[in-house]
Amino acid sequence: MKIRMQFAKYGRMLYIGHLDVMRYFQKALRRAEVPMVFTKGFSPHPILSFAAPLGVGIESGAEYADLEVYESGSSAEMIEKLNRAMVPGMEIIDWRQIPDDAPNAMSSVAAADYCLTFRAGKGPENMDEYLDGLERFLQNESILIEKKTKKGSRELDIRPLIYEYKLQKGDEPAVFLQVCTGSVDNLKPELVLAAYHDAAGLTYPENDLFISRLETYTNVSSEEGKRNLVPLREIGAVIQ
Repeated sequence: MKIRMQFAKYGRMLYIGHLDVMRYFQKALRRAEVPMVFTKGFSPHPILSFAAPLGVGIESGAEYADLEVYESGSSAEMIEKLNRAMVPGMEIIDWRQIPDDAPNAMSSVAAADYCLTFRAGKGPENMDEYLDGLERFLQNESILIEKKTKKGSRELDIRPLIYEYKLQKGDEPAVFLQVCTGSVDNLKPELVLAAYHDAAGLTYPENDLFISRLETYTNVSSEEGKRNLVPLREIGAVIQ
């Protein structure tokens, strides 16, 4: 049976790269004695794949991975069992069975929600003025950037890849972005702020930002060019 699990990554585990996360979960699943299905051949490994890899230093409560198992307890039992095998900074949130013919999480990703904030004591002196400028910037019909590739660089309009945004003022200022995510088009949220700083003639404070991924979506619309985004877990069913 195919399982989709959702997990959170925070604390010290923010600084563990994607390849190490993959190795960690292989060991954690073994510690939890999950009856995983392995590939055939000379070097068998668990049938395990992850959705959009998370950048180092980014927090998330919406990471997803698909795996195949021979059998499973209830979702509640498996979440509790796995969390006993987790280390601080890794937490299993959801465990659901998905249809056998469902595309894997990696190929299903279409968008993601992010929250961007400035670390304590950092950020512009006048945050409201800064956010007003950002809102005007995001209202542009086109936002052109120079994107570097292996073959050089090319001009890219990232505005169509920004699906939604919300700017929060007050005591806890924040920038909420929903951006295109996936193997074809993938927009990192920090690139949006970097483009704003470049357009405004500001220095981009890369180390002053704290980024959190809030949700990861798949597109279930049957119409080409249309979006009907649902969280990746909604493809599966809770096991009773």
